Amino acid sequence: MANGEAYRELGEAAWAWVLGQVRQDGEGPWFPETVVDGGTPPEPRQDRDSFYAGIVGLAPLLAEIAQYRELNGTERALSAGIVAKLSAEAARRVEPSLYDGLAGDVMALRLLSPGAESAPLRRLGELATPEGWATTLEFEANSSAPLSDVTMGTAGVVMTALWAPTELTASLAATGCEALLAAADRTPAGLDWGISPRTKWRNPNYSHGTAGIAAALALAGADLGRPDFAEAAVEGARHLLAVGELTDGGFVVPHTIPPSSREVEPLTYTWCHGPAGTSFLFAALAYAGVPEVGGFDVRDLRRRCLSAVLASGVPARLRPGFWDNDGRCCGTAGVGDVLLDAAQDGRDERLLDAARTMGDALIERAVHGAYWQFVEYRNEDPLLPPGTAWMQGAAGIAAYLLRLARVVDSGLDAPVVDRPDQWWAVPQRLRVAQPV
Repeated sequence: MANGEAYRELGEAAWAWVLGQVRQDGEGPWFPETVVDGGTPPEPRQDRDSFYAGIVGLAPLLAEIAQYRELNGTERALSAGIVAKLSAEAARRVEPSLYDGLAGDVMALRLLSPGAESAPLRRLGELATPEGWATTLEFEANSSAPLSDVTMGTAGVVMTALWAPTELTASLAATGCEALLAAADRTPAGLDWGISPRTKWRNPNYSHGTAGIAAALALAGADLGRPDFAEAAVEGARHLLAVGELTDGGFVVPHTIPPSSREVEPLTYTWCHGPAGTSFLFAALAYAGVPEVGGFDVRDLRRRCLSAVLASGVPARLRPGFWDNDGRCCGTAGVGDVLLDAAQDGRDERLLDAARTMGDALIERAVHGAYWQFVEYRNEDPLLPPGTAWMQGAAGIAAYLLRLARVVDSGLDAPVVDRPDQWWAVPQRLRVAQPV
């Protein structure tokens, strides 16, 4: 296995490459989502300020860097530019979500300029409705009706409100959770959610489905003293147990129910659509004081999720389409970060070794020692252009490598730059962004 210095050097090289893509225009800093040598000069995208693919995703990376060295002048200027841009736009922003809107702005501002997050939180309060928060994102014929999930919808707003406690927390979280209860579908085993109440198919895992939504309800149930929210979370977990597989000491829930018509692995092992992310639900239930679901200890269910990931063969590319992504959302860095959360939460050296295995794969696959190219095996040219951003590019991978380096060098009590979608999965005493 590589040592901490090797992970840090690659993380810094990847960050330098990302920083080299940052541009400035009259609206503030931005960068292209992908880099194509000799291609048409890029133009700013509509989501230039998003957590998923824009400047908001640089905030947790800058916060990670600041854990072991001072930011240099360029980095401080970039941080100030992000804060200025998000603060100036808070009063007129209308997209509420964590990965594309105001909740993501809350995350970035709290990490880079504590106290500045109050402006987007107030705006979320202004935009709240009994049904949740209307979306501007293109989904299901571009309907603006509220979505329910972690990345685009109400669950992500609830998680953010709880992560950044203010006088608005109780009202925002309760409004969101009441909307989630109203959007639930009753199943023979419990409760189920789609991305929206109109969605016929289900992505039941963390990013777009029941696992993430139930996690938000469990957290709110604990922090607001609402046992009805916690019970709804338990019912969501019961539904997942009914549709998932508990074989060989693991736990895996299908990618899509019913199976997708598009060509996709029926079982994946990622943050977004697999047991890596779904493990956060069982950490949330433990946080809420729930001892068991369906006769299984919730801590054992978290362990089962991670055991399934480790037994799957990742990060090896076992067949076309199995593990063609090394990013946060769908690949190696996202799995590694989940493993680090659990390793630090349970002081588990075995999981730390597994996280290092993910880091070693990232070292092996780095292109020119600075970025990564994912694969779309169905394309005539399967090698995709390198990505820059948090979820699908070098920024998110760099943050993982820098965190991994700190844990390897400092031990399992190294501080954690926590975020709205995972703060309960690590010990509170280690959380950098926890309330003071």
